[in-house]
Amino acid sequence: MNRTAHFRGALAVLTLTALASGCAQDGSTPVRPAAGQERLKAPPARALDHYATGLGATHRARVAAVGRWGLKRVPLTPPAPPATTPRITTRKGFEVDDHAGLPPVFTTVPTRQKVVFLTIDDGAEKDPAFLRMMSELKVPYTAFLSDYLVKEDYGYFKKMQDRGVVLNNHTLRHPYLPGLSYGRQKREICGMQNVIEKRYGKRPALFRPPFGNYNEDTLRAARACGIRYVPLWNEEVFVDRWEYREWDRRIRRGDIVLSHFRGRDDWKGTMPDMIRRFLDKVTAEGYAVARLEDYL
Repeated sequence: MNRTAHFRGALAVLTLTALASGCAQDGSTPVRPAAGQERLKAPPARALDHYATGLGATHRARVAAVGRWGLKRVPLTPPAPPATTPRITTRKGFEVDDHAGLPPVFTTVPTRQKVVFLTIDDGAEKDPAFLRMMSELKVPYTAFLSDYLVKEDYGYFKKMQDRGVVLNNHTLRHPYLPGLSYGRQKREICGMQNVIEKRYGKRPALFRPPFGNYNEDTLRAARACGIRYVPLWNEEVFVDRWEYREWDRRIRRGDIVLSHFRGRDDWKGTMPDMIRRFLDKVTAEGYAVARLEDYL
């Protein structure tokens, strides 16, 4: 490149820099860009501002929901899902005689994050207020469904699925599985797999045996039906109390918490009352509620 061309190139860069900064080259008062030019000048800044505005609106909506639903504190926001999911193994003492190759049975997910996982079983209560509450508060949870209860209103659980909840297997009729033959257990588990696939479009990877009871045939049948994990629970929350598996009655990082779709017919309160008790405790203890499937 000759010296003249080099000089012209440098002059062009200086001119563009001056225009971008709004400074006139002759030292006179800068000319303010037109509104359209201003928008074109800094799209990343505008995008960041728009994102921040959206976050602020989301937080305000959540704070308003906390007031509507009578919570003591705003629920903590969970961390991003782990880039690498933890290795899930069967909890010691929960193995069957020949557990090799069978789905792991566990009550806690190994994680350093201060999170817990809410799971809700069966499908008896179909409270619209519960769906509104969880949507407004943006609290994740996992459902384990039994067809004999869900079939009363498949549409209710479709609304749940549309809000991002994963629907999992809790058998067709909620029997005591260890009392059944392998074949009957398989019909209960695979039958519910078929129902969920037909009604909701996807076969579950998670299965919870009714009452938490299982034997080797249960896990063999679950594997044959496409189940990969058998999460149980470490705490259970009711509308009026908590119950604990551990002797010290403490919540731990990664604990799975059980509750049920129940209302005033079974409890001294509603599902929103149960969620209020659950969230007030875990939030006060510094736990966020994460989505179980993100860690599996």
